Amino acid sequence: MRRVALALLLACAAPAAAQELAPAVRCGVAAPTPTRGYEPIPSGDVFCPLLADPKGQRSFVSYLRGNDDEVARDVASVGIADQFGLFRVNGARPGDGVQLSLAGSVFAQFDLGRSSYDLVNADYVIGLPLTVRRGGFSARARVYHQSSHLGDEFLLRGDPEDRVERENLSFESAELLLSQDAGPVRVYGGGEYYFNREPASLGRSIAHGGLELRPSAAARFGSAARARFVAGVDLKSVAEQDWRTAVSARAGIEVGRPRDDGGRARRWSLLGEFYDGPSPYGQFHARDVRLAGLGFHFVL
Repeated sequence: MRRVALALLLACAAPAAAQELAPAVRCGVAAPTPTRGYEPIPSGDVFCPLLADPKGQRSFVSYLRGNDDEVARDVASVGIADQFGLFRVNGARPGDGVQLSLAGSVFAQFDLGRSSYDLVNADYVIGLPLTVRRGGFSARARVYHQSSHLGDEFLLRGDPEDRVERENLSFESAELLLSQDAGPVRVYGGGEYYFNREPASLGRSIAHGGLELRPSAAARFGSAARARFVAGVDLKSVAEQDWRTAVSARAGIEVGRPRDDGGRARRWSLLGEFYDGPSPYGQFHARDVRLAGLGFHFVL
């Protein structure tokens, strides 16, 4: 009886036969059989969200352990992101096309070392991304605004003379990213330029690139779920900071529906996270930090 039960368990968890899917379908943002031609208010996108970008268009809740005693060592990092498709012109193949969207997100960090879990920093982002896909090639051109704010509890910490001074930090940026999928591997690169910024000391030019792994093969657990290993490394360098490079790496398991051909599918991921470099948190952009932890990620 035990042998039969073990055999059934192994059969359910055995990797499903690899099926070559369009990249935008495999990452869960596009339906396998889209409407041909013009489509108003589409769901999903033709450009896959960046897996390891700390400011990527993804929602998440993460616990991170850092090395900055002055700000917070134990951090709850929360991101809420969503995108509203305005229109899409679909191509002949699933996932191909051109899309214009309105995207917004909030990224907040909380100090878990305080009994009140103080809000430390919050970054608000809103933009207009224009995305394009043709086969394995995709691109995103985006104009966006970001403003960053310190939490009230954090501002009131300690004696008045020792408190962190808030600065008005906001900018408007033009970004271009090019991406190429080759089987399970994705390579992307590009940059952005802050055409309006406050304070003026904020860097203008950023180089941005990365690498991702998302295999077609996955383990299928009967009719319950389908899971695959995913991993990514994201790199950013600011010209005005002597090209100091921020390294963000994530790897773990992505879970979705048992079949990839039933339409655009929501997915969630459990990812180990590592970050080293200039802080990704707006008000602390000039500080170097190192963070590591675990996060629950999903796309709305």
